[in-house]
Amino acid sequence: MVWVGRETGIFTTWDDAKRQVDKFPKAKYKSFKTKTEAETAFSGGSPRTYAAKASNSSSSSKSNKAPTARTSASNADYDVVIYTDGGCEPNPGKAGSGVAVYKDNALSELWYGLYNSYGTNNSAELNALHQALLLAKEHLTAGKTVHIRSDSQYSINCITTWAYGWKTKGWKRKTAGDIKNLDIIQASHALYDELKDKLIISHVSAHIGIEGNELADRMSIYAIDKKDAEFCRYPDPIELTGILSLRTG
Repeated sequence: MVWVGRETGIFTTWDDAKRQVDKFPKAKYKSFKTKTEAETAFSGGSPRTYAAKASNSSSSSKSNKAPTARTSASNADYDVVIYTDGGCEPNPGKAGSGVAVYKDNALSELWYGLYNSYGTNNSAELNALHQALLLAKEHLTAGKTVHIRSDSQYSINCITTWAYGWKTKGWKRKTAGDIKNLDIIQASHALYDELKDKLIISHVSAHIGIEGNELADRMSIYAIDKKDAEFCRYPDPIELTGILSLRTG
């Protein structure tokens, strides 16, 4: 199973998993005896950190055992950690996006907006991820390490995995039907493709008390309430208790 890599998720062979973590910065992965154990761990959203050690030896390439665990993953592992979330009431309906930014392991910025009176949860999640990529580019250009955490596996898959296949087919699906949210997927994928060698994107479970995810959620609903079409920075000072008391998505 891969928490952080070129693609995230559960892989049934070491060769597939190795392609996601080999030489990927701060990759996080682990092997499990059963698929059920892997699914339980992956949905937990709190991976342990494993060093991805590439090797050209045949014994290493065939092994499916994870390296020794080092430490628990946290915001302190990166210069900048960006949490994203999207909300929609109902779905489809009024949609908004939110982002929470941590710098040097401390909450630094909150963002909200991109209100759409007839959006979807998926479009709101993609919009939030796109804004996170724009912020990530600024920090990566400045030499910072960046980790984006989204609670939308759909959004992550769209821009990091599925888009490659769609692009080779002229942005068409294998089956009939158009690709939904294509414009934002194309824009986000182009950014991801530019940054992927330095950027880490991973899935985080929603509504389990992870502060960054909870704050991004509050901002997405705040965007719906404010009906702001622009993406706006929440004004300082950030009063954490008050923001967390806002209604949730």
